[in-house]
This record gives sequence, C-alpha cells and structure tokens, in this order.
Amino acid sequence: MTDPAPPRAKPPVRRPKLLAKDPRVLARDLLRATLRQHTPLDEAWSAARNLTRLEPRDRAFARLLVTTVLRRLGQIDILIDHCLERPLKARHAEVRDLLRLGTAQLVFLGTPAHAAVSTTLDLASEQEVAGYKGLLNAVLRRVAREGADLAATQDAARLNTKKWLWESWSAAYGEAATRAIAEMHLREPPLDVSPRDQTAQEDWAEALKAAILPTGSLRLPPGAGEITKLPGYDEGAWWVQDAAAALPARLLGDVRGKRVLDLCAAPGGKTAQLAAAGAQVTALDISAERLARLSENLTRLSLSAETVVADAREWRPEEPFEAVLLDAPCSATGTLRRHPDIAHLKGAKEVAKLTALQDRLLANAFHMLTPGGVLVYATCSLQPEEGPARIETLLAGGTPLARAPLRAEEIGGLNDLVTPLGDLRTLPCHLDEHGGLDGFYACRLRRV
Repeated sequence: MTDPAPPRAKPPVRRPKLLAKDPRVLARDLLRATLRQHTPLDEAWSAARNLTRLEPRDRAFARLLVTTVLRRLGQIDILIDHCLERPLKARHAEVRDLLRLGTAQLVFLGTPAHAAVSTTLDLASEQEVAGYKGLLNAVLRRVAREGADLAATQDAARLNTKKWLWESWSAAYGEAATRAIAEMHLREPPLDVSPRDQTAQEDWAEALKAAILPTGSLRLPPGAGEITKLPGYDEGAWWVQDAAAALPARLLGDVRGKRVLDLCAAPGGKTAQLAAAGAQVTALDISAERLARLSENLTRLSLSAETVVADAREWRPEEPFEAVLLDAPCSATGTLRRHPDIAHLKGAKEVAKLTALQDRLLANAFHMLTPGGVLVYATCSLQPEEGPARIETLLAGGTPLARAPLRAEEIGGLNDLVTPLGDLRTLPCHLDEHGGLDGFYACRLRRV
C-alpha cells in the first residue's frame, strides 16, 4: 500500500462535534506527551485539559487504552510494520501513534473493528492528517483481519521488555524469573489498600469485596471503580498502597511512641502507616507541592505528622531519631505493571545517576540516627545496583551500621521474599496467584 502525500492546500478541518469528549482524544494526547515529549504519564494525566469533560467510565477507558499501548508497544509496532507495504518515516510519528491506538483496540482490547477503525479516522481529522486516512484505513483493516493470529505467535514477554532491562534482570534473577516478571507486566494490576485500623481489616475486606493478602493488605481486582467512590474513602478508613510498598515500614518494628523520620516521604503511604502505628512521624520531602498533597491525605485519614520541606542529602535534625525510613528516589522499574511509561522514559544512564544520589542519601541518613537506632533503606526498583549494591558500598566504606536481617514472619510468612542475607526482595511475579506485587528492595540496618 502506498504512503500518499498530504494535500498541498489544507482546507478548514471540520471537527466531529463529540470528539472533544471522546476518550481516544485523551489517549492520543497522553501517548504523544509520554513517547515524544518524555513526560511521565501521571504528570500528563494531571495536566490534561479535557480530563474533566469525560465521564469516569470514559476516563478509565482512556487510561486503559494508553497503558495498553505502552505495555504492548513492542508487539504493536511489529504488527503495524507487518501490515505496511513500506515503512513509515520518522516525520509520520502522529500517523504511527494513531495506528498504535487502533491496533491496541483491535488486537488487545476487543473493540469491534468498525468502531476501532472509524474512531481512528475521526482522530485523523482532528489531527489534520487527513491525507493519511487511506493508509490508516487500509492498515487497520488488515490488522483487524490478521492481527490476532499474528499476536498469538509473538513472544510477548520478550518483545515488550527493553533489552537493557531483560539483560539486567536475567543476570540478577535468571531467565525464568525474568520471563515471569515480563509476563506480569502485561497484566492490568489490581488495587491494593492499607486499612488505617488493622483490627477492622475483615470488615473493610467485606465492604470493599477485597481479598486479604498474606501481608495484610486488602486487594481489589483491576477495574474496581473510581477510588474516591469506594466505601470508606471519605471516612479515611484506608489509603491506596501496593502490598509490596507496605512492607518496608514494617521492618522498623514496633514504632509506638517512637520518633521516626520518613525521608523522601511523598506521596505518603509509608507516613500514614507509621502514624497509624502510633509513631511520632516527621515526613521530609524536597517538594513542597508533594508534601502538601501528603498532608491533605493525612487529614482525610485523621492522622498527623510533622512535615519538613528540605533536601534529604543535606538536612540534619536538631535531635537524632530512633528510626529512619529512606524510600530513596530510584528508576522505579519495580512498578512497571502500574507505570508502563517508565520503560520508555528511563534507561541505564539514569540508573547510574540515581545510584550516586542514593549513596548520598544513605550517608546522611546514618547521621540522623541515635546509637542503636534502625535505618531501613528501600527502593521500588528491580535493578540490583539500586538495592543490595548500595548497601555493600555503604558498609564497605566503614559506616558503623550492621544488617539486622528480617524474618519471614514479619512479612506474612513469605519466605520467598527474604534474601539469603536477610533483606527484602519482592518481584512482580511473587504472589502470582493473587495478582503479583510491585518490585521492591529493602534492607534493615542498625547503628552500632
């Protein structure tokens, strides 16, 4: 099939009346922002101008559509290329994005062919690329005929995982675990919440129609509905927090009445955990805006914490703390099932820069501890250089800290989550039968 040149004279474009309220418009804008403007998806979502025009159901579809494209981008681009007679050039990025949205609907979301094709052609009018409607129509109709059978023969796990990630994970966890991780990244994640009052766990599990995980988190299935409309949200009975993200704070042990510092605290799930457990929490973050949102969430939960806007690499308290939790900035590759845009925004170079930051944060965190105090270092990364390698560097430098190995009973009896050295390591394929986990690393250290 040919790649027609756009018309020389561009007549005024008649925009379909309802197009501004079509969730595909939002998905297109989000895809452009993420892949070409390198904006994190959550930031692009918050800044989207037409978000409020859409009904909750349409917002959910837009989110599902763009995350499906990002999760399946390797497969989708190969399917598109198969159905083109000659390759699209780099300047045709807008056309390729429309083909990606259409292909995702046809092959992975079960949208009827006539709807997926016609709405994509409407988007072509909206984008003033009407000169490519013939190409879009022909390619998508071929995808509708051949796409599902072709997709069934693809190695989805491998094609949708960046080469540098696959090689890193294979070296750290083995080929089988890497494939299991990659396959989990293709699934829509469930919704986990942490109840403010653990004694009411079973009551809220029943109210939310949630399962109680071995770790104590409550798990709702994907598509459970708009979070703010769920039972208990307005009352502040729970907060959203992946089950793996809820584990590092537990490694501090019984914090009732203790002064605890939560470094790099936003968005605040761990702050809420510590406050609910009775700690006197100081939540520190470099972003005043993110700390403001943390405070708003604590207010909803009827919890409190002191907040400090400061750089954790340099700040020092007037008095040291009995416990410090450092959930350090990282590549966040452990959260790809929730944030598939990360794979397209970050690379090995970013990881190298982040490790230097993590070393500085760890070095300063040590100075905030009382003698005998506990420091927990955590990252939501699957990259070993952001996890155990940072601890080895810290200890090799002579810092007077010693590992305090965790026990499986501290995390619901899940032995698979405890490393030989007694650190926490969760993989997305852990608890596969329950829907998986985010990838987390955590190490407990005691000042000696």
